[in-house]
Amino acid sequence: MGRTLAVRLDSDGDVLLTGPAVRALARLGHPVDLLASPSGAAAGRLLPDVAEVLEYPAPWSGFRPPPVDRDATTALVDDLAARGYDLAVVFTSFHQSPLPMALLARLAGIDRVVGTSEDYPGSLLDVRHRRADPPGGGHEVEAAVEVAVAAGAPRPAPEELRLAVRRPLPSLPAAVAALPGPYVVLHPGASVPSRGLTPEHAGALAAGLADAGHAVVLTGGPGERGLTAATLDAARSAPLGVAPPRGAVLDLGGRTDLPGLAAVLDAAACVVVGNTGPAHLAAAVGTPVVSLFSPVVPPERWAPYGVPVVLLGDQGADCRGSRARDCPVPGHPCLSSVAPATVLAAVAELTDGTPAATVTEPEGGRGCAS
Repeated sequence: MGRTLAVRLDSDGDVLLTGPAVRALARLGHPVDLLASPSGAAAGRLLPDVAEVLEYPAPWSGFRPPPVDRDATTALVDDLAARGYDLAVVFTSFHQSPLPMALLARLAGIDRVVGTSEDYPGSLLDVRHRRADPPGGGHEVEAAVEVAVAAGAPRPAPEELRLAVRRPLPSLPAAVAALPGPYVVLHPGASVPSRGLTPEHAGALAAGLADAGHAVVLTGGPGERGLTAATLDAARSAPLGVAPPRGAVLDLGGRTDLPGLAAVLDAAACVVVGNTGPAHLAAAVGTPVVSLFSPVVPPERWAPYGVPVVLLGDQGADCRGSRARDCPVPGHPCLSSVAPATVLAAVAELTDGTPAATVTEPEGGRGCAS
């Protein structure tokens, strides 16, 4: 029986966006394993169509790529060779090359290797897919599916492009389950600093939401406890129209793993988040997103996909398209200029059931924000 290797050596959000493409590969009738980075492996284990997740700290990928490790690389090649894959499909973003991984796949004896490459691939790729330069080329979800189709997978129908996670999800933390009524998640952090919120701005947003009567749950990864704590402090010190605020603000930063965060997002009425992994996790569980989107990357490619979205932030800012990791403009104005009242209106638009102005509805299913 054949076996397919899908490769996505990026972070959790990138892996989640590749889910529909992995699902398309699974329709070939062979088990699909996923090779992921340590920062993306947890998301890989949430994908419904992945048989097994392998990990490799690729020295050519990631916010802080590791040094070249000859032993780890040799061990990976030996492991892939022992598993006997027939096909390797290397998924990358528009600014990445599949060729380092394609070389390792060749060394492992994988007969057929597919990837998107503008560079001459020599004998490394059997199928060299091409993609238009940004902002063209489609959303990352759609671009990944095109690579899967180039590899021989059947083309999915539009409604089959939705993100998804394995279910059932874990139970909600007791503190969240005890909240009265629906709640809004505010996730201030991001793996890349230029795409997240400052604690002062996030605190003002949390205070505005709470003042309007929303229960607010602050979420963050293990390294973001300080950020969510500072956000809570800023929320408590923000000037309010009602004293005390009518809604609670709960700090859950660093207190969930990725499946636990998925459960919290799944039960939320709405998620307020920058352009980072939890935005895509929210989309994968079907929760509407208020996306405070830093334009360092194109929203046409990276906005939350397949759920109602209100896209906020100055998309014409000087940092547009720069892929900057740290904000090059003092004060992070592309996001910090978004007022609490604007976010509150966006939350109301999504939670009241009114279609968001930035949502498009292609034939066959709900589309991404544009």
